[in-house]
Parts: sequence; structure tokens; C-alpha cells
Amino acid sequence: MTETAETPADTAAAIPAQAAHRTPAAPPYGPPGLLERLGSAAFARINRSRDWHELPAPVSLLNLRVLRDDLRRSNLYDTAGAGGERPRRAPAELLPYRSYDGSGYDPYDEDMGRAGTRLDRNAPLHLAFPGSDDELMTPSPREVSRQLLARRSFVPAPTLNLLAAAWIQFENHGWANHGDNEEAEPFTVPLAPDDDWAEHGGGCPMRVNRTRPDRTAHTAQGVPPTYENTVTHWWDGSQIYGSDEERCRSLRTGEHGRLTVVDGRLPADPRPGRECLDHTGMNSDYWAGLSLLHTLFAKEHNAVCDHLRSHYPTWDDERLFHTARLVNTALMAKIHTVEWTPGVLDTPVLHKAMHTNWYGMLPRWVSKKYGRFGSGEMLSGILGSPTEHHAAPFSMTEEFVSAYRLHPLIPDELTVRDHKAGGLRDTVGFTDLQGAATRTSVDTYGTADLLYSFGTAHPGALVLHNHPDALRNLARLTGEHVDLGTVDILRDRERGIPRYNSYRRMLRKRPVASFEELTGGHPADTPLLEELYEGRLDRVDTLVGNLAEPRPAGFGFSDSLFRIFILMASRRLKSDRFFTTDYRPEIYTAEGLRWVDRNSMVSVLLRHHPELAPALDGVTNAFAPWRSL
Repeated sequence: MTETAETPADTAAAIPAQAAHRTPAAPPYGPPGLLERLGSAAFARINRSRDWHELPAPVSLLNLRVLRDDLRRSNLYDTAGAGGERPRRAPAELLPYRSYDGSGYDPYDEDMGRAGTRLDRNAPLHLAFPGSDDELMTPSPREVSRQLLARRSFVPAPTLNLLAAAWIQFENHGWANHGDNEEAEPFTVPLAPDDDWAEHGGGCPMRVNRTRPDRTAHTAQGVPPTYENTVTHWWDGSQIYGSDEERCRSLRTGEHGRLTVVDGRLPADPRPGRECLDHTGMNSDYWAGLSLLHTLFAKEHNAVCDHLRSHYPTWDDERLFHTARLVNTALMAKIHTVEWTPGVLDTPVLHKAMHTNWYGMLPRWVSKKYGRFGSGEMLSGILGSPTEHHAAPFSMTEEFVSAYRLHPLIPDELTVRDHKAGGLRDTVGFTDLQGAATRTSVDTYGTADLLYSFGTAHPGALVLHNHPDALRNLARLTGEHVDLGTVDILRDRERGIPRYNSYRRMLRKRPVASFEELTGGHPADTPLLEELYEGRLDRVDTLVGNLAEPRPAGFGFSDSLFRIFILMASRRLKSDRFFTTDYRPEIYTAEGLRWVDRNSMVSVLLRHHPELAPALDGVTNAFAPWRSL
């Protein structure tokens, strides 16, 4: 259902003429110029012996810029174009607010980024073919999970708190989802003689449902399998607002633009069997951490509505809602860019790089006083720059989905503490915080105590032998009993994610030459990997390689994985007209832009939970450990 068909007639009249969209020219992303070619060649030569993070800071930043431009040219592949199944058509009009289903963002392609369109690729399509079912089981994904992923003892990430783990799942649910798995003809995963899976209620052999196939058959031969994204591809807060109009309207009060929040909580999902979850835009794989963030940013949306209404008292429900959604979404994107990402990639170079992505290299007072300098990203950042899709139409990619297999972040238990004095209340297992227990756990412990407990607890480190037991023996609401370690490995193979050394090559990184090089500072893992993969480096799974790979100082994950992020993280902003050509007061209002500029995750928490002020005193990044009371 498209927004133009169902939006009330008076809404269009409520949008002033000066807010009309400015249609940009359609710039071709052509071959690189001479300076770009020289920079690319120079750094390719330098990086044979020294990676970007081993260079002096200014050179390192330039290296990252050149690498990102190289990836933009050579690592964006359109799967719709591969089979020619989706015709390009211009929208009838460009709305000055985000549509419900993600359609109508691009002036030349109505369906770009819409829910129900395909996930594209960062890997060349010839590398995106899965093997046969026998090859998908080699080595057994269950044995990879048991021997390389299973948590031996909890390894914490000491510079982060548990909100950082909840945050990335919260954000990811707004970017991509493959939908419910196909129940017909599940994979049969072989079990070793000493495997105790059946004793845990999982059955023998292990069954794993396949990814739901693309509903649109290919019309071209020799192209890899493709899959749909069931949510919008854009960075539009769809995890809160939903990816269709019916869902979105069911979440709203119908007055003053507000979302339904009752006594500080989201209401229960009204669908049978899902009353244990919050009624929100996306609540798959739900747990208390997601409930906290969904509720927090629903309340933030309402605070933005109230602020806008105080300045524009004649605005109707529809206009208040859409404008508040723009502001709330931009604030979440800002928090992710300049707070969460530098918290996980805690180096001076990355702090500067992410700040530059959002604000540009000029001091902020210069931009505030004089506005943008030029149309490029370097001086004034991506916000307000021209929209550009680079080498392919915008979409999320399978490799980007794979990059978010970050399950080691989840601990097996949480120590619940009193937010007033820091005293111990309880120790609760992750199983009792998720799925059917989600709303009960939040009701039992209360939002303030849970937020404080998350703020003072550490997530797990993204390393081998640190996948939580709770997720390797998980009973889902759907009735599936799964080992998510096994599923993580199998999904990458099923969806044609290149194995680790091929993955490195496609991202302009030298392949590892030995298992010893791969395991770096953990020599005890070398014989384990070598035996499991039968001495074949070319068979090492990308997830395993990324967890094993030595990483730059301060990095929470591998440099190989980081290369997907430097391409796709800025692309989510650069392709979205509401962060580029339409990031302006005529669309957001001057008050809305100031709200985004002046707020942070700490200020959002304190606005809705001022009782947390003692724990947040002196905390500049809400994803770093809070004060222990």
C-alpha cells in the first residue's frame, strides 16, 4: 500500500509550497578522475606492506577516504539488474516526508529501497553462488559452532556497556530482514556422535529452515539466488514505525502526531501469541534490551511532536507525525554515527572519520554561522550534500546483513541493580529476558533499573569461543529450536557470502597466507582451525575469520568487517534525500534541525528518565560504562 493512495486529502494542503522537493540532476557515477586514480594506486601500493591503521593519523584518514571511494566504485552490485525483473519508474510526486513503505525516495525510481525489494550485493555476482547442500555442510556448521563459537567463559568488552549490544540490533531491525523462514525441505545438519543437541530438546538430526526464497523468479540465466528485504532499506526508523501504512497507523494515537505509549510503556502486541512482545514496528527476535530502546524512542518521538506543536499549533496530526518521524530518525542516525560507532571503533582516527561523515572537517561553529561550504562531503559532511547512489541503486546488501552477526555481544546473564543506590536486586539469565518473557521481565524489574543495569554491564567481546549458550540453545516464539551459532554459519553459506579469504580479496585486503597468520595472538586456536577446515584456508567461513583476525588497537571487530561498514554506513546517508538534498528547514523545520543538532543519547535518556542523572554524571558517550553507584 503506498502512501499517496491512503494519505488523507487535507495532508497535502498542510504541506507548504516552500517545502516542495528540489529534484536533483541524475549524476552518473563515472570512472575516477586522474587524482582519484593516482590516490587509489598509491595507497594500493602502500597497503601491501602497511594497513591504513598503521599509518600516521592524517595519512590514515586519507587512506580511508580513498578506500571508501574504491569500494563505492567496485563493490555495489544490483541484483534486480542481474535478472531485469524490476522496471524503473519515476514516482508521480516526491513527498516532503518519509513514505510508509520506503517508496518514492528517488526521483527516477519509485521502488528503490521499498519494503519487498531485493537485497543487493557487495560481492561480485559470480562470487555469490552458494554451493550444493553437501558443500554447505562442509565442515559441519554445527561443529564450527561447537568447537569455535561456543562460549568457554564470558569474555567482556570492557569499554562498552550492554546498551551498545541492544542498540545495534535495534538499528539493524530497521535496515534489513529476510522474513519468516521457509518451512518446507529444511536443511539437515549432521551431528557428531558426542553431540548433545538432542538432549537439549533440539531433535536429531538438527533441522534448520531455509531462507524464504525470492518471490520474483529470475528471468535471466546464470545469476545467483536473491532474497527480499521485508522492511524498508532506508535509515528511516521503520523498526519503530513499521514498513507499511496499516502497521504504522495501528501504532499511533491519531492525535497530535503521537505514538501510543501508556504509563511509560508501549502497549502489548495485539496479535495472538505475541502479547508477550511490545506493539511496535518490528519485534522479531525481541528481548528486554530492544523493549527499552523501542519504548525510549517512541517517547522521544512524542517529545518531538510536543515541541513542534508548541511552535506550530495549527498543524494537524499527520503533519506533526511525519515531521517528528524525520527528526527522530535523524537523531537516531546521528547517535549511531558519532556515538555508537566511535564507541565500538575506539581510535582517534575513527572518532575523526565518523565526526567528518556527519559534520565535515570544518569546525562546527563555521557551519552554523556560514552554512555548507561546497557540495562535497569533506568540508561540511554528508548532511545537506547532493544525493548520490554511486555504482548501483540504493539497497541494503547480503554482505551488510552478514556483518551484523554480532551474537557474542550478548551475555548469558544480567545482574539487575537498583538505579538509586546500585544495590544488587537479582541475577537473571538471558532466556528470562527474551521472547515470551520480554514484557514480564520489564514489568518485574522496571525500566529505570534495567537501563541502569544495562549501562553498567559489559557486552561480550567479538571473538572466537564467546557465542552465548542461551543463543546456541534457543526456543523461538515460532516453535523453532535453534543453535544460532550453527544458523549464523549456515546462513552465510546459503546466501552466498564469500568465504573469508575471498571476502578479504574483494575488499582490497591481502588474503592471509596461513592459519598462524589468521589466529594472530591466539596460537592455541591455530591447530583447531586447521583441523576443522582440513588445512584449507579457502574454506574458512567469513564469520570465523572475522572473529579470529587480529584487529587494530581499539577496534571491537575486524578490519575486514570494518570495510563493509565504511562503504555501507555512509551510503545509508548519502543515498537518502532526507539526509542530503532534503536535510533543510523547509522539510524538517528549523526547530527540528536544532533538535537533532543539540541532542545525544545521554540527553534522550535524561529527558525521559531524569532519575538516571547520578549514573550518567560525567558520561559523554552513553554506550560506554556508566558510573557505578
